[in-house]
Amino acid sequence: MKLNIPVHKNEEYPAKVVDLTYEGNGVVKIDDFPVFVPNALPGEEITVKITKVASHFAWGRVMAWQTKSPDRVDVKDKKYIQTGIAPLGHLKYEAQLKFKQHQIAELLAKAHLDEIEVLPTMGMDKPYHYRNKAQVPVKMVRGQLETGFYKRGSHTLVPIEDFYIQDPAIDQVIIVVRDLLRKYHVTPYDERTGKGVIRTVMVRRGYYSHEVMVVLVTNTKRLPMAEQIVDGIVAVVPEVKSIVQNINDKKTNRLLGDKNKTLWGADEIHDQLLGIDFAISPLSFYQVNPQQTERLYQTAIDNAGLDGSQTVIDAYCGIGTISLAVAKHAKQVYGVEIVPAAIDDAKHNAKRNGIKNVKFVVGKAEEQFAKWQEDGLKPDVVIVDPPRKGLAESLIEATGKMAPQKVIYVSCNPATLVRDIQRFAEQGYHVTKPIQPVDQFPQTTHVESVTVLECTEKIAHKPRHGGIYG
Repeated sequence: MKLNIPVHKNEEYPAKVVDLTYEGNGVVKIDDFPVFVPNALPGEEITVKITKVASHFAWGRVMAWQTKSPDRVDVKDKKYIQTGIAPLGHLKYEAQLKFKQHQIAELLAKAHLDEIEVLPTMGMDKPYHYRNKAQVPVKMVRGQLETGFYKRGSHTLVPIEDFYIQDPAIDQVIIVVRDLLRKYHVTPYDERTGKGVIRTVMVRRGYYSHEVMVVLVTNTKRLPMAEQIVDGIVAVVPEVKSIVQNINDKKTNRLLGDKNKTLWGADEIHDQLLGIDFAISPLSFYQVNPQQTERLYQTAIDNAGLDGSQTVIDAYCGIGTISLAVAKHAKQVYGVEIVPAAIDDAKHNAKRNGIKNVKFVVGKAEEQFAKWQEDGLKPDVVIVDPPRKGLAESLIEATGKMAPQKVIYVSCNPATLVRDIQRFAEQGYHVTKPIQPVDQFPQTTHVESVTVLECTEKIAHKPRHGGIYG
């Protein structure tokens, strides 16, 4: 059957933007055929040029605006939108927060869960310069070593010095490192040939401690001119506490290899989160927006309703950020994480802070939950903070069998959150409070949220509000 596609590549059409996708692209309909258009906002009338045509949708580019949205912001540097550093940088911040609230509400409505309320998104006073970690690729561009970011959907490096969403002190350190690599003629890695030395520069800076770690990711075991580069960094970055070489000599998309070699200073830096001191190594997963992370985790803890008598399980515990914060309010906390190095960090962090009522285990969360359930562990509260793919069904089933009073779901993906809410309903758990979105990543399309689920049998004595609220 021949498809009747009403648009053709390289042709221009007048159109009105009717929606914004979860990736932040404008949507126009030409004879009901959807065309996705970056840098276009709902309500705008545009001339769109078709750049790519598929069987059920097309991509386009704005050639001209007849009318612009009142929510549009003029972006001072087009690179932020081109590279995906700030895909929502052209949208007013208040509108970004509404967009994120709407994302969750829309997905709930599609799943016929529109009884669940979504609160306004918790935003930031300064929604930029918030990232405490940078990982920037190093490439040869027109014969010169450059640091920057890839154009969206490509391997073309766009040289950038001010990354807008990163701590400006980190941007300055990257420039220092870039200039030293140029000075000592260190060659960038070329993914086509597999040759060259330096792949990536990673910089971390503690939000409260201001301690700086520089990680030079190399394709080779030896870093040429390492001593001179280290001396150069130490001479001009007074806050630096750690300089590490990370060796990643495999043809891979992974940014970091498994082997670290400390070239100068300590193996780790420190920072605080909710008053707890955390050691952060090159491979540690540590939230990149500490101000909003504190608000996200505090929201989760507040909703858990802890009074010091409860047993809590923290799935996907990482280096123990939620577990250790919860431990101050609980009788006993159990944390599980699949990455052994993260559990080593979590135990180290518990010891450093003198926190003794936490037990950390290495394992797949769903398998460990089943073991705990078999062992008769009876948690009062389960906290889950899964990756974007959400929860395994087996974990939800094991949670149902352990029958905690509450499940606190910290989500980074509204689509899998809504799916998992439906799966929890099969175990007798329903959303009992409005969902609270938190803007962890301003200027981007990502949204985090906190959802409270309770077993309806256990809360049946409470006044009922009808529908999903049990």
